[in-house]
Amino acid sequence: MFLYKSGEKISPMNRADIPSLDDLRAFEATARLGSVRLAAEHLALTHGAVSRRITKLSEDLGFRLFEKSGRGLRLTSAGQTLNLTLGRFFGELAATVETLRAASGQQRTLVLSCEPSVAMRWLIPRLGAFQGAHPHIALHLSVGGGDVEFHRDRIDLAIRRLDFAMPPSWRVQHLFTERVGPVMSPKLTPSFKRGEYIALGSKTRAKAWTQWLEAHPAVPRPTEIRYFDHHFLIVEAACAGLGVAMSPLVLASDDLEKKRLVGPLGFDTDGSHYGLIWQGRTELVGAEIELADWLKTECSRSLA
Repeated sequence: MFLYKSGEKISPMNRADIPSLDDLRAFEATARLGSVRLAAEHLALTHGAVSRRITKLSEDLGFRLFEKSGRGLRLTSAGQTLNLTLGRFFGELAATVETLRAASGQQRTLVLSCEPSVAMRWLIPRLGAFQGAHPHIALHLSVGGGDVEFHRDRIDLAIRRLDFAMPPSWRVQHLFTERVGPVMSPKLTPSFKRGEYIALGSKTRAKAWTQWLEAHPAVPRPTEIRYFDHHFLIVEAACAGLGVAMSPLVLASDDLEKKRLVGPLGFDTDGSHYGLIWQGRTELVGAEIELADWLKTECSRSLA
């Protein structure tokens, strides 16, 4: 609805009253990440460019957005209010675009990031079933671990073991609790019981065997521990009879079901869990909901 005055069409808010979207994005990224440097990396800009945009935004609005706090920055009360509004705005914008795409029947590419070992050993073998049940969703799989650059890498959702600090703007949906234990080829079970076995460990969790043995003092110690670069390598090595792998259940579940591996002592929780994470809006929308529901069902079926 427009207002009219003196023969001119006037909107309730003049466009000139709305700050530059580029400036608002620079401010929102800095507020969310807590650093101009991180915001610059996130937006693929220079540190100076982000600083200039924030300064210009502050001047256009007529009030300060940040104040110094030690070596970092802290939002002013006005900055906090603006940041909350921007969070809702960007979230609603993304939800609206997704709704319009769904209404028009346009197939949307959904980008899912997953840790390499989980992708190779658990997710990829199941994706055929997902695509068969959801042919309208074009799912693109990206592999990576730790921090997620949602905007830079155009990632919608990510599966991560949540053992690192997460930004407050990230949303998390629990998938499964991490459980670990020794797995081996059935033919190695007698050697394992006698303590005549080689332990296989991953460099990404170098203390896993030591911690597990401390928690199970009655188990015979291995003759040596050999380390591989990734968990999926030690699980494959265990299937080949090269030793006993200290493996997360998620990476060994299919081979346990097929009897290629056995886990005679079960699996212990290690205090961590995996989650489906995204950024910004509170709730998932459209195809994201379908993928999240499918993942929850698969986790309950194979990792309970």
